[in-house]
Amino acid sequence: MDAAAIPAEQLRLSVAPMMDWTDTHCRVFHRVLAPHARLYTEMVHANAVIHGDRARLLAMDPIEHPVALQLGGSEPELLAQAARIGAEHGFDEINLNCGCPSDRVQAGRFGACLMREPALVADSVAAMIAACDVPVTVKCRLGVDDDHDFDRFIAFIDTVASAGCGMFVVHARNAWLQGLSPKENREVPPLRYDWAYRLKQERPALQVIVNGGIATESEATTHLSHVDGAMLGRAAYHDPWLLHRLDVAWFGGELRTRADLLRALRPYVETELARGVFLKHITRHLLGLFSAERGGRAFRQVLSEGAHKPGADWSLVERAIALTQAPVVAA
Repeated sequence: MDAAAIPAEQLRLSVAPMMDWTDTHCRVFHRVLAPHARLYTEMVHANAVIHGDRARLLAMDPIEHPVALQLGGSEPELLAQAARIGAEHGFDEINLNCGCPSDRVQAGRFGACLMREPALVADSVAAMIAACDVPVTVKCRLGVDDDHDFDRFIAFIDTVASAGCGMFVVHARNAWLQGLSPKENREVPPLRYDWAYRLKQERPALQVIVNGGIATESEATTHLSHVDGAMLGRAAYHDPWLLHRLDVAWFGGELRTRADLLRALRPYVETELARGVFLKHITRHLLGLFSAERGGRAFRQVLSEGAHKPGADWSLVERAIALTQAPVVAA
């Protein structure tokens, strides 16, 4: 099976919600790279959506669509209110985080902790669905700590699906709530893609997207033989051209050069600069574009050292691009 074998409305290439990374500037860049990808915000707690600075927390450029708002929380009424606000702000999907293992999340009784409270997740999902008119989805793990029982995992899925959730993004690892940092939780617990595959096989009506440890185009595409799509995290951030290659391979279109893609971002950058945004807030997301390419190190250096300076503008980006285009001088 390949991308063409999955119904177009079901095939999903996604970029994972990543704290401190997938802000609106990052998402606009990723949209230029991947016109068909589903983009996700950083996780925002329901309380923050309700009581916080929505102009900042829910910032979104129209070019980002389709884009999902990921919520954290465990109180159905608050999650419903936040979901309604998110939908009113134009988000195309509301996603509930049931996978983050950080200490802060655990203290607030949300994230991965919710894997052990399927009834509460189902109540939350039902309340969110009733409160908004966009799809409500769930991102989860396989289990927590020493939960290694597939029947328990699928019981969680079934309980939540019975509340109306039709799509699950499965980070195919357990989350360890004690003894591992969030970074280690992305790397140490073993990957078990076969659980996600089996979920799709046994519950074919559900849309199942696999996440975790996907680092190459071939790895992402291989998953399409078993599930409906793949969600990339740090691989898409550190090697953004991978995202572009996947979008072209799965959905068609012309493979563009890194320089052309970056120049397509210029109107957005200049608009943001005119609004008073500092160049560094945008260029920090661009540093991996020429990863492993000739001139890539110089590209990163120019942007890293210059984007924070007063008056930094698009000319700095052009100077960085030029360093990747310089001809090789024979020894």
